[in-house]
Amino acid sequence: MSEFELSPLRNSLLTLLADGQFHSGSQLGEQLGMSRAAIGKHIQVLKALGLDVYSVSGRGYKLAVPLQLLDQARLRKELAANRVDLVPVIGSTNVHWMSLLDELKNGDICVAECQTEGRGRRGRPWVSPFGGQLIMSMYWQLEQGMSVAMGLSLAVGIAVVEALEAQGFAGVELKWPNDVYLNGRKLAGILVELSGTAGGPCQLVIGIGLNLVLPNTEQARIDQPWAELTELGPVDDRNALVVALSQQLQRSLAVFEQEGIAAFSQQWNRLDYFNGKPVRILMGEQVVLGIARGIDSQGALLLELESGKIKRFLGGEISLRAENSQKH
Repeated sequence: MSEFELSPLRNSLLTLLADGQFHSGSQLGEQLGMSRAAIGKHIQVLKALGLDVYSVSGRGYKLAVPLQLLDQARLRKELAANRVDLVPVIGSTNVHWMSLLDELKNGDICVAECQTEGRGRRGRPWVSPFGGQLIMSMYWQLEQGMSVAMGLSLAVGIAVVEALEAQGFAGVELKWPNDVYLNGRKLAGILVELSGTAGGPCQLVIGIGLNLVLPNTEQARIDQPWAELTELGPVDDRNALVVALSQQLQRSLAVFEQEGIAAFSQQWNRLDYFNGKPVRILMGEQVVLGIARGIDSQGALLLELESGKIKRFLGGEISLRAENSQKH
């Protein structure tokens, strides 16, 4: 067993602690059939997964915030038309789904409580503490091939916002091409990976990492301004959020297949955090300044230069930053 695997015993321990109340080491030991010392060792593993567990002499162990665990049986019931794999602790949901492409069909999802090897754009590490995020990868096949995949991450971002709005979380915005923003800080990231050959269908794995509530112990590991969904209100039902996001993604991807990103451009421009603001476009060593003007019907980023000319940016290694931002 891996040091960080959520074994049935550790899962039982976590289930007991999930209520956010104090539980003494001796009480936990009696319930799980082990010594207090063994309980202490398993607590250290839970901490290593990013859980904020603290202990008080004479009172026992307690999670900093209560935790509602994902429920595979419930998810499979509510998403009955699709395959739902719940792997509590995983290297990467995207990598796992990419290894199973030939077994999957549109809308199948893999969800996890914790990723140990999550990554974002350009391979950057993605901090994924246990239970602190919604971590999900969805499979989709585009019959028209890779040529129609341009702008897909934009449509996915809109689907995320719509799912959140349907759950009562208003005020979420987007950053080109694949970030979800709250009050100018990153709330979620999107990573779309493709597999296919020229002229044939294109298989996609769409990964989403959405911050719900990040433990204090993990916050210092994040190297950019970040936000939590709980800033907009309590997340009462993580399972319902998975279902809402999955269903909205399927609806949006079906539209995207038929109409492309052009069907989403107007809504994107409404949700675009940087629209109308001074920004910098970074392309390697080159820096271009201007005013962001949303996207066009192909999903290209539009930048109004000082001369008044509109310049398009599409694909490649491009980064968008606020003009006064020093962080690359």
